[in-house]
Amino acid sequence: MALLDQTNRYSDLSLNEDELLAGGNHILVAYTMEPAEGYGYLEAAAHFAAESSTGTNVEVSTTDDFTKGVDALVYEIDEAKGIMKIAYPNELFDRNVIDGRAMIVSFLTLAIGNNQGMGDIKNAQMFDFYVPPRMLQLFDGPAKDISDMWRILGRPIKDGGYIAGTIIKPKLGLRPEPFAEAAYQFWLGGDFIKNDEPQGNQVFCPMKKVIPLVYDAMKRAQDETGEAKLFSANITADDHHEMCARADYVLETFGPDADKVAFLVDGYVGGPGMVTTARRNYPNQYLHYHRAGHGAVTSPSSKRGYTAFILAKMSRLMGASGIHVGTMGYGKMEGDASDKIIAYMIERDECQGPVYHQKWYGMKPTTPIISGGMNALRLPGFFENLGHGNVINTSGGGSYGHIDSPAAGAISLRQAYDCWKQGADPIEYAKEHKEFARAFESFEHDADALYPGWRDKLGVHK
Repeated sequence: MALLDQTNRYSDLSLNEDELLAGGNHILVAYTMEPAEGYGYLEAAAHFAAESSTGTNVEVSTTDDFTKGVDALVYEIDEAKGIMKIAYPNELFDRNVIDGRAMIVSFLTLAIGNNQGMGDIKNAQMFDFYVPPRMLQLFDGPAKDISDMWRILGRPIKDGGYIAGTIIKPKLGLRPEPFAEAAYQFWLGGDFIKNDEPQGNQVFCPMKKVIPLVYDAMKRAQDETGEAKLFSANITADDHHEMCARADYVLETFGPDADKVAFLVDGYVGGPGMVTTARRNYPNQYLHYHRAGHGAVTSPSSKRGYTAFILAKMSRLMGASGIHVGTMGYGKMEGDASDKIIAYMIERDECQGPVYHQKWYGMKPTTPIISGGMNALRLPGFFENLGHGNVINTSGGGSYGHIDSPAAGAISLRQAYDCWKQGADPIEYAKEHKEFARAFESFEHDADALYPGWRDKLGVHK
C-alpha cells in the first residue's frame, strides 16, 4: 500500500541548524537512515518524523492548527551519507505530574519508538542528539560523582586519579563465605569491588547472608591496610519495592560505612525507570549504571536503535554517577580507540559529539567505568589514548588471574597507572615493581603482543 506523502508537513530544509541551536526550543537528533527499496529519502524521513511526533500514515480529522505547531521536522538530509536530522519541539516531551521534570522514557518513545518498525525504513540509528539548556534543567543529572569517591579514599577531589576495582568472579556459583573471602583478598590491595551484574539473591548465595560477610571483609581490609574501601551492591529488580528493600538492607548492614556503598543497577535491561528509582530514592549513594545487554542495540554491527555513545549520554541525563563504557579497543569487548568521545561527553562540562556540541551547564559528570578483559599490561596504552586516569576500572581476570594473589593483582593495576603517569617505560618500571613485573608472567599472551622481548629484558625464562 502506498503511504501518504507527508513531506510538506514534516520537513523544512530551510531551517538552519545554528538558528535551531540558538533558539533552544528543540531537541535535535541525528540519525543514519536507509529507506526501504522504492521509497524516496526525504519522503521516508518525513514519515519517520511524523511517526515520531504528531502524525500517522493517514490524514486524521482531529488534527488542529496547534497540533501542527508541535510537529517534528526533518531539517537536514544528506542522502549520499545516509544521514537525516530531525528537530523535536520541547513541548512534545512528556513531563512529570509530580514535579514537572522531564523523562528519558518519553525521549526514547518518540525518538526511538514506532519508527524502528516502519515498512518504508530499512535501517535507522540515532548517533547524536542535542539537549537545549531549558530541557537540560529538567533532567535529574547525577547526585554523586567520582569526586565523592576520591574524598572517601582520601584523594584530592580534583584529578584524584585511578580507582582500582574488580568484579567478584566467578560471576555466579560462589557461596557466601567464598564470595566474601574473594572480596577481602582483593581489598588488601585495591579500592573498589562491584557485584557482577547477575549477582543478587540466588538460593545458593542469599543476599541477607552474603552482605553482612562482605561488610565484615571490608572492615577487616580497612583495618589491615589503613585505607577506605568501596563496594557496589547490585539492587537490580523488576519491582520498585524489591529494589528499595535490597538497597535499604545494604545500607542498614553497612551502617556507619554506608557512604562507601554504591548501588549498581542493570540500566539497559531495567530501563530508565530503574535508574531513576535508584537516583531519586537514594541520592546519597553513588549510582553505578551497568549496561549489560546494550550490545543487542548498540553493537557497531547494528544499523538500528542507537549507539553506545547515545546510551552513555542518556545515562548522565538520568543521573547515573558512573556507566560502563567498554575498553576502547584495549580489552575484550567491541570498540576502538575513538570511543574516548563517549568518556569525554559524560565527564566534561562541554564536548563536541559526532554532530552536536553539548554544554552541560554544571550538571555533575558521569564517571567512565572501564571493564572487560583489562589488566595491568593493557592499562598504560588505555590511559595514553584517553589522556587521563580519572576512571573506575573493574578488572576481574586482571586481579584474580594474577600469579601471586588478588591483592597483588590490584597493586599491579595501581602500578600501571603510576607507570603511565610517570611516563616510564613499562619494562623498566617493572624491574622496580614486583607486582607489575609479575603481571607479565600472569598474562603472557598480552605481554608477548604488547611488549615483545619482555622475557629477556626482565630475565624471565620458562
